[in-house]
Amino acid sequence: MNHFQPGAMQGFKRRLGRLLSNGRNDGPPDLDELWRDFNRRLSGLFGGGKGGAGGSGGNDTPPGLKGAGVGASLVGGLVVLIWLFSGFFTVQEGQQGVITTFGKYSRTVDAGFQWRLPYPFQANEIVSVTQLQQVDVGDTSIVPSTGLRDSSMLTEDENIVDIQFAVQYAVKDARDYLFNNAGTPDISVTLAAESAVREIVGRSKVDAVLYQQRDAIAAELVQSIQTQLDRLKAGIVVKSVNMRSVQPPEQVQGAFEDAFKAGTDAETLKNQAQAYANNVIPAAQGDAARLLAEAEGYKASVVATAEGDAERFTSVLAEYKKAPGVTRDRIYLDTMRQIFKSVTKVMVDSRNGSSLLYLPLDKLLQQSGASAGAAPAAAAVTSVDPTVAGSGSDRSRGNDSRGRDRDGR
Repeated sequence: MNHFQPGAMQGFKRRLGRLLSNGRNDGPPDLDELWRDFNRRLSGLFGGGKGGAGGSGGNDTPPGLKGAGVGASLVGGLVVLIWLFSGFFTVQEGQQGVITTFGKYSRTVDAGFQWRLPYPFQANEIVSVTQLQQVDVGDTSIVPSTGLRDSSMLTEDENIVDIQFAVQYAVKDARDYLFNNAGTPDISVTLAAESAVREIVGRSKVDAVLYQQRDAIAAELVQSIQTQLDRLKAGIVVKSVNMRSVQPPEQVQGAFEDAFKAGTDAETLKNQAQAYANNVIPAAQGDAARLLAEAEGYKASVVATAEGDAERFTSVLAEYKKAPGVTRDRIYLDTMRQIFKSVTKVMVDSRNGSSLLYLPLDKLLQQSGASAGAAPAAAAVTSVDPTVAGSGSDRSRGNDSRGRDRDGR
């Protein structure tokens, strides 16, 4: 392959310098000559002849045409190379790429540097599978025929409520997400959500929808929407449902608020009554249990006392049969001792004609206490009234005689 000759290259540089610097020659540059010179150098570069810048070297093909063909081949190869490189694409983390061949699904690729056949044979579409998307359900526009909002729904007990909520979802399967949704995925999610919420509200009472089961309805909505989307193979997974507004129509909203306030007051009073009952009932049950325990204790005491008395009477009866007089005297003395133990004892001197003398023996004994003079004082007092002692002896002898008379009979 021939190269530029040094003389020809220097001449080309001089002409180019004059063209750029507008040197000694003040006239316009000869563009045709520059173009012809460029073609000669280009054909010499690609083997256009051996002798000089314009020699053909025995080749019949004109140097200009041959150089143009080689340049076109280079340009065509470069275009083909660029076309092949256009098939490379990058899938970021958290995304999936769907490759189609002439519009038909071919395969799904994950994150990384990927390649496909260039256009028009294949195409790719990038889908984010981790990004949360949101769609609002419940249009606030008024329907002219009914005068109600488009978000109004009928409950089981024939009441109307307005419900507005937001559905958050993500892509579960990129292929189904692109090819199995009529229109846009947001439309599919909206239609499924409207169908699910009308079904749930239609079998619920108005109080449950407004106040009691709002969280439960949101959780049930997630399951119902997901079931419908799975049946349609929409390639979407529902993450959450946020209830934004659940209220009755504006025309009856005041009445619903009054009814809710009355229900709240009733619940408050019920809770207060329950708290009072929780305080009173355990106290009453404790008192009842205490009274029952006392009654059981009294019953056991009385029964035990009666059984003891019966056993004592039986034992005394056996002794009485052996010696009636002795037993009768002992019983009498024991009885008197029990009686006089709990009464105030007074000694009266009735033999002399003097005034009565009252001696409260129990008080005197209490005053003497445990002193050493308690015994002599008791003896002196006993000797003061021999009449009483005699009367006691006479009574004892009289009782003995009466007992013997009864025994004789």
